[in-house]
Amino acid sequence: MARGDAHTPNHIEARRWMPYALWIVQGLLALTFLTAGAGKLLASAAELNENFPMPDEFMRFIGVCELLGAIGLIVPGVLRIRRGLTSLAAAGLAIIMTGATVLTLADGNIGALVPLVLGLLAVFVAYGRRSWLAMGLRGPGRSATPGNTDTLRVPSSIAH
Repeated sequence: MARGDAHTPNHIEARRWMPYALWIVQGLLALTFLTAGAGKLLASAAELNENFPMPDEFMRFIGVCELLGAIGLIVPGVLRIRRGLTSLAAAGLAIIMTGATVLTLADGNIGALVPLVLGLLAVFVAYGRRSWLAMGLRGPGRSATPGNTDTLRVPSSIAH
C-alpha cells in the first residue's frame, strides 16, 4: 500500500479518533468563549476601557458574537439540527481571534499567543466539521433544490 492511500491503517485510525478530538476541542472552545463573552457583557465600561483599547459598544458586540459562537459550537451537534452551523460558528470565532491576534501584536503585547492558539483551534473545528456543512444547513435527507426545501429526497432504489 502506498503511504498516502486512503485505506492505510493510519488513515483508518485517524478517522476513528477524530470525532472525539473535535468534540473535546469544541467543548473547550465553547467554555472559553462563553466565559470571555460573558465577561465582556458583564464588565463595567471602566473595566472594558482598562482591558481593551476599543469602544465599549464594539467590545460588547464581540462579547455577543463570542457567546453566539460558543452556542453554535455545541448546540447544533448535540441536537442534530442544522449541524452545518457548527463549522460556520467556528469560522466566525477564528475570524474574531485573527483580529484579536493582530490587535494584540500591534499593541506590542506578547499575549498574542493565546488568541492565535484559540483561532487555530477554531480553524481545526471548522475544517473538521466541514462534512456537516457539506450536508447543508437544512440537515441530512433534505432536498437542495431551490424553492423545495421541505421535500425529502427519495433514494433512486426506492423511487423506481
